[in-house]
Formats: sequence, C-alpha cells, structure tokens
Amino acid sequence: MQDWNIKECGKQCRACGAAFGDQETFCSRLAFGEEGYVRDDYCLRCWSEDARPGALSVWRSVFRPPPPPAPEPLKKETAESLLRQFMETDDPSRRNAIFILAVMLERRRVLAERDVQAREDGVKVRVYEHRKTGETFLVPDPGLKLAELAHVQREVMDLLGIGKNGDASGAAGREPAPPAV
Repeated sequence: MQDWNIKECGKQCRACGAAFGDQETFCSRLAFGEEGYVRDDYCLRCWSEDARPGALSVWRSVFRPPPPPAPEPLKKETAESLLRQFMETDDPSRRNAIFILAVMLERRRVLAERDVQAREDGVKVRVYEHRKTGETFLVPDPGLKLAELAHVQREVMDLLGIGKNGDASGAAGREPAPPAV
C-alpha cells in the first residue's frame, strides 16, 4: 500500500512567487521526485510547456481561496468567566443561568460532573470538577422545564454576546436556536 501525500493547491506561483487572485486560472504539474509526489502550481505568465516532460499529470484549474475559519460558537473563557462571576455573587436571579453555563461547559469538556447530591430541602446539587485546574463547582439544579429552557438560553446568549448563528455580533431581539441541553 502506497501513501499518496500530495500537497494541496499552493497560494502562489512556484516560479515568480506572485499570489494567486480569486478566480485566477493557473497550471499545476504533478511529478515524482526524491521525496515522493511533488505538486507545483504556476500562474499562466510563468507556465511553460518545458515543464511538461517528466510530469505525471498537468492540468489547469481556477484558484478559489479557502473560506475563513468559522468562529467558535462559544468562547470557553467567556462562559467560564461568566460562570465564576455569577457563582461569586450568589444572586438567586442567576441560578438558571449558572446551571445552563455549567452544562454548556460540561458539553465543551471544560467541566466534568462528578456527583449529584440531594440537600435536605430536596434541591439537587451537581458537583462539577474543572478538568484542568481540579476546582470544584457546586451548582444547584433549578429543575428547569423544557418550556423554560428557551428563555434561559436566550438570556445566557445575550450575556455572552452570541447571536443567532453563533457569531459574536449580539443577540438582542433575536430568537435563539433550539435548546441544546
């Protein structure tokens, strides 16, 4: 079995070094060298039929720059810092948001649930451990109902500045995606 390690299209001409423009036609040459298959890409100005001998394959193509990487829908540090901030203040109005943030961080593998304890008053407390630091977080489970999740998720997304499509352009006045909890 042979390993076909052929590099992807270059972003510039092998001969002159000029960067390829969007939708620019260029020529590619595939040959076999000392270290295996070698691909060379040339702009039309630098392409010469002299490059054809010894080539296993020659073709023309149109350059399309790769799309920019998609933004990360949830910034771990932002959600984590918001969780820490809410847990320090111990504001009862933030208990739902604390729970959702903890679950989000659990899904992102920042926190790991280690235990569930029941207090005397019947409230479940979820014990989370931070995977890197080993810190323990005691998060009361508010017992959210499915109908309440959309509202709490919208609140958390607004606090994190995450829009409908996962971008950081803000979420004011937008409907959130369906709950992921």
